[in-house]
Amino acid sequence: MLLAAGLALAGATAAVLPQTAQAAGDLMKGREILPEIVLGDGADNDYAVENREITIETGKAYRLQITSKSPKEMKFLAPEFFRNIWCDQIVINDLEVHMNGGPAWLEFDDQGTIEVSFVAIKTGTYEWRIGGLEQKGMTGKIIVK
Repeated sequence: MLLAAGLALAGATAAVLPQTAQAAGDLMKGREILPEIVLGDGADNDYAVENREITIETGKAYRLQITSKSPKEMKFLAPEFFRNIWCDQIVINDLEVHMNGGPAWLEFDDQGTIEVSFVAIKTGTYEWRIGGLEQKGMTGKIIVK
């Protein structure tokens, strides 16, 4: 009886393992799309920020779009965050940059969107800022749990 129960459990485990291994094989599949960080409102406030705080989890894949609607040059700085993620790629105008480490910063010389695909690897609260415009309120944080 005990042997039969053990064999049944082994069979059930074997049936589940291939699915689990396949799901765990590529973390970048099924990336969660995060709320977009929007810099400027495209109308009268070049210093507006939409989605100042985003909370994510370690070990999960995400896509984060950062969009500048301002004609001002903006340097998106998040050095601690970029050091603590595994960055898969950065996409600008359907052109992909595949990474082997995080970027130093993202710079907007004009209006547009930069998309970052990544996996968070270390918990913490990571501040981001727009270089030189912090006093205008262009700051936020990404919380990794």
